[in-house]
Amino acid sequence: MDIKPINTNDDLWEHVADYAQNCTWNAGKFLAKQMRQQNFADRERVFVAQHGNRIAGYCTLTETDCIPDVEYTPYIGFIFVGEEYRGKRVSEKLIASASQYAAGLGFESVYVVSDHVNLYEKYGFTKVDEKLAPWGKVQSIFVKTTH
Repeated sequence: MDIKPINTNDDLWEHVADYAQNCTWNAGKFLAKQMRQQNFADRERVFVAQHGNRIAGYCTLTETDCIPDVEYTPYIGFIFVGEEYRGKRVSEKLIASASQYAAGLGFESVYVVSDHVNLYEKYGFTKVDEKLAPWGKVQSIFVKTTH
């Protein structure tokens, strides 16, 4: 399993956008739209997990997430693994790659926003905050050190 950070100039960009658009998770459509509109800052990346030439999953590293007006940054988001690759630690590898990239940018911590309970803790995250998301549901903010 290879994990590769990509940006808008990468040949895989549109292929990953298509995969996100057609995946089983509704948030994938939003990510695909963001990718096609090139709504990514220079240092932000999409991380793609590949098994051979097949996409197994993806995540992002971005400066912000869905919760406005908080001091936390950067965020690992849009973590998705295709059904046939689940249970193979692909999420863990994506999170590790995004964390290493953030460390290379000088960040000591990364954050995740989620309403899942007891999911991100197994990847070394701890809950640091709760905020109301724009859609009216409380979300937890988790933190993990990058080293």
